[in-house]
Amino acid sequence: MREEEIKNLIDFMKQLGYNFCDPKLLFTALCHSSYAHEERQRGRKDVESNERLEFLGDAVVDFLIAEHLYKNYPQSPEGVMSKIKAAAASEDALALIAKDIGLNRHIFLGHGEELNNGRERESILSGALEALAAALYLDGGMKPVKEILVPHMVRYIEQIAAGNIVFDHKTALQELAQEKYKTLPEYVLVREEGPAHMKKFFVEVRLKGRSLATGEGSSIKDAEKNAARLALERLKEMED
Repeated sequence: MREEEIKNLIDFMKQLGYNFCDPKLLFTALCHSSYAHEERQRGRKDVESNERLEFLGDAVVDFLIAEHLYKNYPQSPEGVMSKIKAAAASEDALALIAKDIGLNRHIFLGHGEELNNGRERESILSGALEALAAALYLDGGMKPVKEILVPHMVRYIEQIAAGNIVFDHKTALQELAQEKYKTLPEYVLVREEGPAHMKKFFVEVRLKGRSLATGEGSSIKDAEKNAARLALERLKEMED
């Protein structure tokens, strides 16, 4: 590893309050695929993307959320717990946790992703959070994962369970549209702006052909989520 990479790992371990027995696990967890690709093109063989760790971490995060719900919400039926878990494990929620622990400041990104505001992209942040969960688990078992990540997860789980926060805006809009309007929302890409490395997408969400809102994002997926969020806000205003 390079000197600046080692310094980044040390700084982040201090922030986490946990020293990895195998710092290479943390290094891999922080390496986005764009960074790994660029470094391999330069001839390095010690850089692997965090995608395999993300795969394992997805299961670790799901287990921790499910365990907390099972132990702390004994009166909640399976269907309710499933909805809460889906929201708590969503990209939106995990991206917020990544920011809460400062993970966004320590991810290794390729040049293009850095220019494209990659440190704010929910898909990158949530993936890195899952990779970190896997790295902590492989390095020290469930203990460090629970000590470092679960307190942040619980904060959002409680808000979701109380109905104070909605993360899955697309599902919420779909359920509302089916219940009140007997239809499904339609998402239409209306335009794209900017150069290839800094592209912005604009998506319009419609109900029965009527435009409700237009969202923008650095990906079509993000634009759709923002459109759904704005549509929910508009429908709530119409009800009030």
